[in-house]
Amino acid sequence: MALFSRFEWMIAWRYLRARRAEGGVSVMTWISLIGITLAVFALIATLSVRAGFRAEFVDTILGANAHSTVYSSVYVTETGQTTRAIEDYEALAERIAEIPGVTRAAPLVKGQVMANLRANNAGVEVFGIRLEDLKGLPRIADRETSSGDIDRFSEGIAIGSGVARELAVSVGDTIKLISPNGVQTAFGTSPRINAYEVVYIFSAGRYDIDRTRVYLPFAEAQSFFNKEGAADEIEVMVEEPEEIERYTPALLDAAGERGLIWTWRDSAGSFLRALDVEDNVMFIILSILVLIAAMNIISGLIMLVKNKGRDIGILRTVGLTEGSILRVFFLCGASVGLIGTAAGVVLGCLFAIYIDPIFSFVNYVMGGGVWDPSIRGIYNLPAKLEFWDVMSAVVLSLGLSFVVTIFPARRAARMNPVEALRYE
Repeated sequence: MALFSRFEWMIAWRYLRARRAEGGVSVMTWISLIGITLAVFALIATLSVRAGFRAEFVDTILGANAHSTVYSSVYVTETGQTTRAIEDYEALAERIAEIPGVTRAAPLVKGQVMANLRANNAGVEVFGIRLEDLKGLPRIADRETSSGDIDRFSEGIAIGSGVARELAVSVGDTIKLISPNGVQTAFGTSPRINAYEVVYIFSAGRYDIDRTRVYLPFAEAQSFFNKEGAADEIEVMVEEPEEIERYTPALLDAAGERGLIWTWRDSAGSFLRALDVEDNVMFIILSILVLIAAMNIISGLIMLVKNKGRDIGILRTVGLTEGSILRVFFLCGASVGLIGTAAGVVLGCLFAIYIDPIFSFVNYVMGGGVWDPSIRGIYNLPAKLEFWDVMSAVVLSLGLSFVVTIFPARRAARMNPVEALRYE
């Protein structure tokens, strides 16, 4: 048995499309419809951008950085110096690589220096790494977003696109790296200045990485930073980076008593938690927006019930039950919520799918400079449609629309037909 009969649909549809001269409330219907549409559109657009931000941020971290880093606590050498250097890095990397789920363990040498070309200078962070390990970084070794030949890495230096822009260099140019901690002489420490050919320029997709990072061959970095025979840390890549905490106990066992672990969640944890908080807050705020839009349905239905008092009295007189009257006006309000929700879903999905041309148009209209990657950290506004985000918006909108419709529909159903027809 159908929940709504055919004549109930017919009456509800007639009321919805009635002109104001016929006692209809088409203007209020359109206001309610547009309000629900815009509210659902805003909710889906916001959730998709939030999901895109998170996905882009995590993908950039996992594509250009270690999933986990193993380094040493401070200890005193035989000469009485304190250091964190890992001298048995080859053996340590082999032990870590044997852990189930670990795909790569690479020793690194790191240091901060000044890069120079003619009158241009930039502070950069140097990563000393082997060629095969550099190729294992998806965002760095991506040939579509890079220029130069990564296979020539052992002959020069690889730099980020932001560093290249700051120094005004291109592949084939030679830049200088200047370190204040250079050669020890009888007159003190002399700065070390080495020149390297730029053989590869990468773009990791994150402004802060592209603007500060350069890669040197591992052996050259050891020599440049006076760390021959040692590494600063072991870069670890795993099969399931989202479950990195599961690998921590095994990594600590392999690292030994002085070993310390730093995961990608430790470095980005505060930002991810901020995204989660923002996600919850924005959902609540936009849910209120949907509720406000749904409240327009109540206003429209109350006006409809008032205008259709005579009709309700006649319908009750000819035999319609309270339940039929309730269902007729419930259909009026629910139809507005259903159509508005469907339209909002379509607009929200189209916004997420075509966000790049939409944003390009906005940027053109505003004269450029709308999106500053130095502040946002990424180069464009990302959006990612997720099924459960869309479903949460649909359930919220339809649920509120159906609930708020019940009250004026019950009022219409309980209207006394005698009172409704007394003055007719």
